[in-house]
Amino acid sequence: MKNLFLIAKLDIRESMRSKWFFVYLLVFGGLMALFFITGITDSVVMGFTGLSRLLLIYMQVTIVILPIFILITTVKSISGDRESAILEYMLSFAVSLRDYYWGKMLGRFFIVFFPVILALVLGVMWGVFKGGELPWKMLFIYSALLFSMCAVFLGIAFFISTVVKSHDVALGASFVVWITLLAFLDIALIGLMLQNRWNDEFIISLALLNPMEVFRVGAISLFDPELTVMGPVAYFLLDTFGHKLFIAYSILYPFGLGVIFAYLGYLYFIKKDLL
Repeated sequence: MKNLFLIAKLDIRESMRSKWFFVYLLVFGGLMALFFITGITDSVVMGFTGLSRLLLIYMQVTIVILPIFILITTVKSISGDRESAILEYMLSFAVSLRDYYWGKMLGRFFIVFFPVILALVLGVMWGVFKGGELPWKMLFIYSALLFSMCAVFLGIAFFISTVVKSHDVALGASFVVWITLLAFLDIALIGLMLQNRWNDEFIISLALLNPMEVFRVGAISLFDPELTVMGPVAYFLLDTFGHKLFIAYSILYPFGLGVIFAYLGYLYFIKKDLL
């Protein structure tokens, strides 16, 4: 256990020394600052005001930017160490494969989650300072949604990083995963439904297997419990799940999927030719 935390600490330090971490931090911190400058917390749009409006905009940003940032910065975690012989060097010490793998994941999770939650907390603090009402329930659930979103894409990235030896191939695979999931938010599913006349409930069920779609709908339900912006789809979701159950699903499903991918990556990592 001691070696696991040492590996995590080492990965955090290495990430903080790299330029991508500061770009990552600047993106979310800069966007939140931009929201303040443009007066989003003081605006009223479609009935959303103050901090609710701020969280709604932040959700729209994170659903696109967060997954690709996690994927492209994490897929090189193990494949990059393998190519640069760092993995061989680390395993020459008294470090088990388990401690190395899960230590890298723990350190990388802190790196990808900390800037996102920090920007969110600072935004909420500023909104409260400006006189807004603190939506404790919304803040807690949205933080849990961000946590599960980071977990699922971190698990996918580590799975890719262990399966693919080349850093370039891993990077390409991460783009394919991101574009595929992004396309299946709406465009591809609508095309399939119109072209093949598939059952509407089957299309919606297929969409709910996409963690990005689950995150999007779960976040929307915080601001619009009746899901009126989603049209007839809302009736299927609310009748099938209900509001509270769907919130639980939107948190637990991505997290569980991330754990599965991370564990599959671990199994592949300990059984394959490491070098």
